Amino acid sequence: MSLSAVVNVPRLNKAITVPTGLFINNEFVPSVDSKELIHAINPATEEVLCSVVAGSEKDIDVAVAAARKAFQTTWGKNITGFERSKLINKLADLIERDAQELAELETLNNGKPTRIARDFDIGDSVQCLRYYAGWADKIMGQTIEVDNKSKLAFTRHDPVGVCGQIIPWNYPINMWSWKIAPALAVGCTIVMKPSELTPLTALKLSELVKEAGFPPGVINTVPSLGQVGGAALSAHMDVDKVAFTGSTVTGRKIMEAAAKSNLKKARSENALALCNPTASWAALGICYNSGQDCTAGSRVYVQESVYDKFLELLVAKVKAQIIGDGLDDQTGGGPVVSKTQYDRVWGYIESGKQEGAVPILGGVKREGKGYYVDPTIFTNIQPDMKIVKEEIFGPVLSVGVFKTEEEAISLANNTSYGLGAGLHSSGISHLRSLGIMNDVISGDANQCMRVSSALEAGTVWVNQYNILNNNVPFGGKKQSGIGRELGSYALEEYTSIKAVHWNFGEKLDWPL
Repeated sequence: MSLSAVVNVPRLNKAITVPTGLFINNEFVPSVDSKELIHAINPATEEVLCSVVAGSEKDIDVAVAAARKAFQTTWGKNITGFERSKLINKLADLIERDAQELAELETLNNGKPTRIARDFDIGDSVQCLRYYAGWADKIMGQTIEVDNKSKLAFTRHDPVGVCGQIIPWNYPINMWSWKIAPALAVGCTIVMKPSELTPLTALKLSELVKEAGFPPGVINTVPSLGQVGGAALSAHMDVDKVAFTGSTVTGRKIMEAAAKSNLKKARSENALALCNPTASWAALGICYNSGQDCTAGSRVYVQESVYDKFLELLVAKVKAQIIGDGLDDQTGGGPVVSKTQYDRVWGYIESGKQEGAVPILGGVKREGKGYYVDPTIFTNIQPDMKIVKEEIFGPVLSVGVFKTEEEAISLANNTSYGLGAGLHSSGISHLRSLGIMNDVISGDANQCMRVSSALEAGTVWVNQYNILNNNVPFGGKKQSGIGRELGSYALEEYTSIKAVHWNFGEKLDWPL
């Protein structure tokens, strides 16, 4: 079986060669025992792009063994932080070089617009790698005073070891970089399992890992079905940590398997409450990435006095978003990723209608091919409706109303999730537009502080929404996960702290 495929892109008059094997020890190899294939689908056309090897449990064993050998010989404590930094920066340079083709491949397999994938997802991924490359030679412990005459203690932040990393389909390249960058920076080795829906860019990135000069076994990529590869990584006795981004249900299974095997470190991230935003930020919150975002602003609560005007502005903003083929530079949003996701989102839309919510935009299926879901806005919502309580992961927005600050906070926090929340205080911008800057503004600032403190979410945006920075931690509360991505906090997820007690002067009298 050939371990590469050519994906033809007639619209661009080009072809992209994609590796289709498992990437282990810097080589693309067939499965040890599996004949199964994963078929990569173009969600804009519903056609098969190519098929890749579906890894088995034995393939995970081989990849873990490769990662363990690298950790013990060429990576881990056997390479300096400066050398790790150099390699991570080289990888970032190569991704930047190939950004256009990677973005096109992301569009073909995921559906998102090429310009969004290139300028935002890949641009951020390059920045993320460079940020953690800067940390690689700055992993430091503490020296702790014990007894200045005879003893001292110090701590070391050692790499955890072999890490299983399981990434989702909504940001395939971005999530790849978020996972590998801090792990590589501290000296961990990796077995990566991309989503079975979007394996192509992870395999293409693996080519660049080898080109950058990483030793064999440092990064291994095993496309596999979740119940096979993901389960095997989670329960593997020689995997020291598993990191996962995806659904809460799957996250629970992974943490259970991690606990039942070798008590490995496990981190999972899995949505949201949004109150009183401006129309542009609300539109971004639900339309970006076609609503397939862990922090999609799927619930908006607007103060009663501006509710009608806000709806008018919001509908106009969302209507302006062009949903179409991601290879078209005019497109702002593409199809959802798969037929399963398409059916799931439409199930929620129909549920909203049946439970009495009123669709004021969208809610009607398109004709023709492609898993397109036009943005849908519901009003007349109630807290117990499925579209309000559950994470939809599509461009479906529920708009509610509140009278008081206390009511807004209560409505926003009435969810089992807590990854992201946002608030807007309109008074500040309005007064600035009038040229009035006085003590009245402090009331808005005070409200922002009160509400941001009261919102039960790991990330709170004030007067903006869904904007992340690589040097700021990101993670959730409640059922939205454990641990943090990004910033210096992510380094802690991939290190273990060792305390060393050093006696240089005390003589022990014996017997006691």
